[in-house]
Amino acid sequence: MNSIRVRLFLILLLATGVVWLSAFFWIQHSTRAEVERVLDARLAESGQMVSSLISDRRIDVASAATVVPDFKVADDGPMAGYSHRLSCQIWSLEGNLVGRSASAPTDSLSGQAPGFSSNIVDGEEWRVYTVINEELGVRVMVGDSHTVRDRLVRDVTTGLVLPALMILPVLAGLIWLSLQRGLRPFDRLAEGLARRTADDLNPIAIGAMPREIRPVGAALNGLFSRVDAAREREKAFTSFAAHELKTPLAGIKTQAQVAMIAPDAATRTTALRHIQRGVDRTDRMVRQLLALASVDGAEAGNVSSVDVCELVADVVGDLARLAGAKDVSLTGPDSGPTPFTTDPVLLTVALRNVIENAIAVAPQGSQVTITLESARQRLQICVLDRGPGIADSDRAKITDRFFRGASADADGTGLGLAIVKTAVKRLNGTLTFCARPGGGESVSLTFNKT
Repeated sequence: MNSIRVRLFLILLLATGVVWLSAFFWIQHSTRAEVERVLDARLAESGQMVSSLISDRRIDVASAATVVPDFKVADDGPMAGYSHRLSCQIWSLEGNLVGRSASAPTDSLSGQAPGFSSNIVDGEEWRVYTVINEELGVRVMVGDSHTVRDRLVRDVTTGLVLPALMILPVLAGLIWLSLQRGLRPFDRLAEGLARRTADDLNPIAIGAMPREIRPVGAALNGLFSRVDAAREREKAFTSFAAHELKTPLAGIKTQAQVAMIAPDAATRTTALRHIQRGVDRTDRMVRQLLALASVDGAEAGNVSSVDVCELVADVVGDLARLAGAKDVSLTGPDSGPTPFTTDPVLLTVALRNVIENAIAVAPQGSQVTITLESARQRLQICVLDRGPGIADSDRAKITDRFFRGASADADGTGLGLAIVKTAVKRLNGTLTFCARPGGGESVSLTFNKT
């Protein structure tokens, strides 16, 4: 059942039904108790009256049982107009039947004890009040059938319940209409969202919303804000990438034209060398753009236990040829196995770009050192170079996309450290830069162990 409206309707209808059924049983119980109290009082009054008439000698004992009056409830109230005849028996204390009313059975209605009692006579249950007149030596019994009492209770409760049953469909309709009206704010919110265009990311006005759906509006506004920020980043990424790719591609085209019309082999060789350099730069930029797009949409969800020392060694091995081309030596950590639970893909991307960036700025014949420190609750990877370092004025923006500092390599794209920052953030780590004593830069990737 996926409809909140139908679910609420059924819940309210069930709750109403339970309350109504409980009220029905309560009415039935209270009505029976009240009827029993009233009828018992009439039995006692009738028995006392017959005993009194006999004691006063106003009627003979044999005919006294015929004077028991009809029972009639008051003309107002739920039992108005209901009446029935009581049955009376008069027995001597020796056990002889002295007199009885026409509606009374021939067998004794009750035992020997005075007061109220319930007995079965001729297969029918009776409620009896017994009065013992010691002076005249008689026992007066006045009773009525439980069948009559049950019919009276049934008629009263039926008269109360039938109108309620007829109202139930009306009540169900009112509940449904109330739910329709109560859930109308959700419909208005859905209609408003359906009318929006894909470019409309303006916040929803939540001030006029009911309190219960304001969190939904606030969450949607937060989503709109995040989507808008992501779209702005994508626009900036696209425009920057187009601009950065345009320059090397234009250079390649120009050098290709030079090579085609070169008057001699030396000019052609120089043009081809420039083409190769432009292709290398473009290749690096494309790889970094793909890496940035990958880490932008990635989450550190594919975590596993990896040997960080082995991972660093693999990255160093992959970049050894690039370092050798610049006559830069790479020195990896000499520590033993270092297990750590992380996303190996994101960590590899981050580490590769830091080391690649260090090789790019390292002077010829220098060394790039990678250290690994594993404490009890922390893992830190440091990449140290002897390059020109980062100017103080550039530190705040050094990880911005397409930003190249004053000391950056001419062939750089300004994406390497931006990729590192994004990957480290996905891994819930921190990226720090520190000037290295004696010249150069120290880049640290720090992660907390879980």
